[in-house]
Amino acid sequence: MAPVSKADKKAAVDAAAWMFNVVTSVGIIMVNKALMATYGFSFATTLTGLHFATTTLMTAILRCLGYIQPSHLPFTELLKFILFANFSIVGMNVSLMWNSVGFYQIAKLSMIPVSCLLEVVFDKIRYSRDTKLSIGLVLLGVGVCTITDVSVNTKGVIAAFIAVWSTSLQQYYVHYLQRKYALSSFNLLGHTAPAQAGTLLIVGPILDYWLTNKRVDKYDYNLVSTMFVVLSCTIAIGTNLSQFICIGRFTAVSFQVLGHMKTILVLIMGFFFFGREGLNLHVVIGMVIAVLGMIWYGNASSKPGGKERRSYSLPTAHRQQKHGGASDSDSHEDKA
Repeated sequence: MAPVSKADKKAAVDAAAWMFNVVTSVGIIMVNKALMATYGFSFATTLTGLHFATTTLMTAILRCLGYIQPSHLPFTELLKFILFANFSIVGMNVSLMWNSVGFYQIAKLSMIPVSCLLEVVFDKIRYSRDTKLSIGLVLLGVGVCTITDVSVNTKGVIAAFIAVWSTSLQQYYVHYLQRKYALSSFNLLGHTAPAQAGTLLIVGPILDYWLTNKRVDKYDYNLVSTMFVVLSCTIAIGTNLSQFICIGRFTAVSFQVLGHMKTILVLIMGFFFFGREGLNLHVVIGMVIAVLGMIWYGNASSKPGGKERRSYSLPTAHRQQKHGGASDSDSHEDKA
């Protein structure tokens, strides 16, 4: 039996990481949809704080067991990441409240070109014509699937702008911090999850009251709704970890492009589990276009010149790590 090549092994790990992210992301969306739509738990920001609190507990246990090694992340870098991440969460929630569903989806789609811009400016990435066209095809397909009515207002535009840029910066920063400080996904999550949990559990109840006019401490908790909250927090551990793993391996743009597969799966599963009138002809056509775009993107970006750095030197910490150990992020010197 022929030995497995390094490229085949990397492809297998990449596929496993991506499937882990898809399963946990779609799973948590379905659980949260049931929790909010069926049981009226509309405290999205507070729930996210509970997600990070549970993730913090997981990283603490793994650190005690020796699975997470001591690592260093400067406080200024952690502070910037927390600002980007929390503005992303708050911005998305406020954008959803102030905007129509159509404009909210357009704003989410714009994260791909914004992420591309960040890579071009900071990482000197160069995209081939086929890579650019494939990204455009993905955007078109997802747009056909999800965009319905579109109405615009000033405060909604401001909220969407903050949400898009903070989310794109947060996702770019995950890849940047892992690369610069040779941090594994577990290490980075161990640094960021406690800070996000603390800030969101303070800000969350206040923001949720402002958005819904309901207090989280006055919610009518029962056994079933509490079980759904616990299940959501449990799945969130995998979602948070898999996001860091995938961005570390694929970069933020690839994560965004392939991430729209989750949008398609959510539409399909929502149709089957919640009985929504979601799968009409134009939605199916949009799904087909988006999937074709994703396949084209994967092929185009993996070819020589499809997506590569014009000039890039590895940070000192990463060079040392490459010679001394392995991280979640494989070689990114020539291709992102």
